[in-house]
Amino acid sequence: MNTFILKILSIILLGIIIDPYAIVAQENVSGEFYTLAKVKKGVKNKRISSTDPLGGNSDMLKNIKPGEKRVIAEISGNGIINHIWITMSPRPDQLCRNDVILRMYWDKNEYPSVESPIGPFFGQGWDEQYNYSSSPLSTGPDHGTGMSSYFAMPFEKGAKIEIENQTDKTISAFYYYIDYIEMEKFPKDLGRFHAWYNHQLTETLPEGETEWEIVGKHRNNTTGENNYVFADIKGKGHFVGINYFVHSPTPMWYGEGDDMWFIDGKEKPFLVGTGTEDFFNTSWCPKEPFSHPYFGYPRVNNDIGWLGRTHAYRFFINDPIYFEKELKATIEHGHNNNLTLDLATVAYWYQDKACPLPPAPTKEMRKLKPFINQIDIHRWRHEWRKNHGNKKQLWGNEAE
Repeated sequence: MNTFILKILSIILLGIIIDPYAIVAQENVSGEFYTLAKVKKGVKNKRISSTDPLGGNSDMLKNIKPGEKRVIAEISGNGIINHIWITMSPRPDQLCRNDVILRMYWDKNEYPSVESPIGPFFGQGWDEQYNYSSSPLSTGPDHGTGMSSYFAMPFEKGAKIEIENQTDKTISAFYYYIDYIEMEKFPKDLGRFHAWYNHQLTETLPEGETEWEIVGKHRNNTTGENNYVFADIKGKGHFVGINYFVHSPTPMWYGEGDDMWFIDGKEKPFLVGTGTEDFFNTSWCPKEPFSHPYFGYPRVNNDIGWLGRTHAYRFFINDPIYFEKELKATIEHGHNNNLTLDLATVAYWYQDKACPLPPAPTKEMRKLKPFINQIDIHRWRHEWRKNHGNKKQLWGNEAE
């Protein structure tokens, strides 16, 4: 072997020793804007919308009656839905978004892998409207009436999206965009998007609502028994987010509950948190609106203490929760499940294939609880006065 070839081989070998990953690193560069800059092959943009087929300005579905279902998109072949936008009328205070159901079906399955009231799915709770901004989901403006999703939703053998009007009013106008891409070669490692709404009026302990040990001693909870369940998944995948809607009938802080995650059949919680506000990356019993791309409090109560409605969210974009066989994700309602709360959640995750969901709460189960007001509080005071002998100058904070 001549001297020139030996020199060339020595330079190559030295380069590998100094930076053995130089070539590989160029291929493994990642990041949102790096990916955006890469030129794609064999990709076509597609859209299904409520545009007026005659080219006029009647760009909507009209008069969706109570009890009626409408398929708003039916797609054959493969693709990835990468943007959804929806608005409708009447407004939420007249047409409750909690009773308009959104369902998504992947790969010709007869069961939905997404099933949720449309308002909570996009991040707007109860019968209210308010702006909400996160990385994958948003509502607003105007005052939370425009609903958007940027979750990637892959499918290989078709997709169907439908809505069902479970309200007692007609949806007079329903506008939407569903943007997706078709690909010549569908990647085999893409999971299927899932979302599930759950709701529960939780039960307190036999000894009462002992939060902060005001009316009784605390007991410990190491097993997660009676925790509120926000995801109950069978299969392989990763959990990516939650919208959490809590209506508290007491001024007491509702958020001492720890999140507990049971992964792949473990009898004891595999991941355990330190409190509800901590789970949502906040602290010290917040009552302050806050929005981050991955977590926040877009709606907080403005009542006494923590009485009333609060909406928190967290998306696990850089830190998904992975599972191989199953995942049961739970959270306490108060320390050791000692509070009665009206809880609702929407959980978001990906699985290696489209799977059925747990049963959906019925309209009756989703029924909104009324606000506790000054009349209720005065009745509480009346009963408290009776229990303290009806003395004429009782103030309200006298101890036993």
